[in-house]
Amino acid sequence: MTETILDRARTAMDAAPEDDGARLRYYERLADAELFLLLEEEPTDDRVAPRLFDLEEGRFALAFDTEERLADFAAGPAAYAALPGRVVARELAASGVGLGLNLSVPSTAFLMSAEALGWLAGTLDLAPEEAEARPVEVAAPAGLPDRVLTALDAKLAGLAGLARAAHLVSARYSDGSGGHMLAFEMPRPGAEAPLAKAVSEALVFSGADQGRIDVVFLRDNDPLRDRVARVALTFDLPVPEATPMPKPPEAPGMDPSRPPRLR
Repeated sequence: MTETILDRARTAMDAAPEDDGARLRYYERLADAELFLLLEEEPTDDRVAPRLFDLEEGRFALAFDTEERLADFAAGPAAYAALPGRVVARELAASGVGLGLNLSVPSTAFLMSAEALGWLAGTLDLAPEEAEARPVEVAAPAGLPDRVLTALDAKLAGLAGLARAAHLVSARYSDGSGGHMLAFEMPRPGAEAPLAKAVSEALVFSGADQGRIDVVFLRDNDPLRDRVARVALTFDLPVPEATPMPKPPEAPGMDPSRPPRLR
């Protein structure tokens, strides 16, 4: 069976049970994953009915990070909804239901209580603060822990098409304050909030005791762009593959403006 990103995060977490950073990275991978939630019946409109199981630890819905794993557990055709992990966590926590993940694979099976899902949902709901500031000086980044750089690299790799590149620098502002700044080059219109949120999550889930990373957005004609690019540690964001005209969401939860409602 092919190892998944979530499997690797689970292995790393199990190998370092005292490492809060490894545990946080597992939760981040869970939030970013597409999960296949086992249902009682096919979805109707924007409502899904998870199949619930009463265990000694409480009531749980079941999800899997591949369709094959769900099919192995169900031993045949089964109704399911493909949803982002963050949506599953938020909706189950609100219903007081825990999550059983990959129970068909003993080595990666994991039970998360409703309380743990509530913590994850609350952490994901934290929003970055907006501020008006302009750097007066930029330099090469220095002093960021490796785990923060690794977390940024992993998070940015999943943001295909939202910007051309991201440049990490040290910055000093007109009020004398300073810190690290991540400048997104040519963000797609409307992508500013998701990009800032992704950086905030990468920082939180890195497990490093690091204050903040400021985020700015640069257009081609921005005079700051060339100054930043000359000294930055640059992350090239993936270019999405050409696809046909997008179709309307086919499963509840894929439209962020209409999360599924459990019933």
